[in-house]
Amino acid sequence: MSDFMNDPDNHDGADALDIAAASVVPPPAAAAPAGSPDQHAGGDLVVPEGYQVLEGAPDGFRRAVGVVVSRFNGSITSALLASCLAELEAQGVARDAVLVMPVPGAFELPLAAMALAKTRRYACIVALGAIIRGETSHFDFVASEAASGLQLAAIETGVPVAFGVLTTENVEQAVARQDKGAEAARTALEMADAFARLRAAAGAAAR
Repeated sequence: MSDFMNDPDNHDGADALDIAAASVVPPPAAAAPAGSPDQHAGGDLVVPEGYQVLEGAPDGFRRAVGVVVSRFNGSITSALLASCLAELEAQGVARDAVLVMPVPGAFELPLAAMALAKTRRYACIVALGAIIRGETSHFDFVASEAASGLQLAAIETGVPVAFGVLTTENVEQAVARQDKGAEAARTALEMADAFARLRAAAGAAAR
């Protein structure tokens, strides 16, 4: 059964939440508990002068995007989706160029992402979900499989798949990451643009 629907140790806290945006954290580790040290270093990447650089931009103009989203923990994934869609629109992706594909849970995200990528209709795929730790080991299994499966979908198809799946200890940590859905959208568009530039450069070099 998808994302342990009947497991009382796991919940979405829907009655306690009114989430207006979305959130993403890197897989597969859970977010750090409140009060723990920052796990990210600041600063920008610096490439020394004299090297060729190929870098994409989150440009959505004339790009179609597939979004796969888990229904489980729906109050959180609805916020993830809202944040993602708002960012796609802000980056120039037309609404009619976005396909949203809901699936039962995070475990089903990789298969859906693979199916969309194989159609070759979408420049990139965004996968959205929320996995909240309970008292069982189910969390670790689902988080790991979702992460590796989404990576495999991207590797096998060559279509960028952005990991927009929360893996948190509790609902409060998910709420604290309400802006992360937009990050997944920007990541997907940037990678799609980078791949397009790479194909263009390769084509020019072959002529």
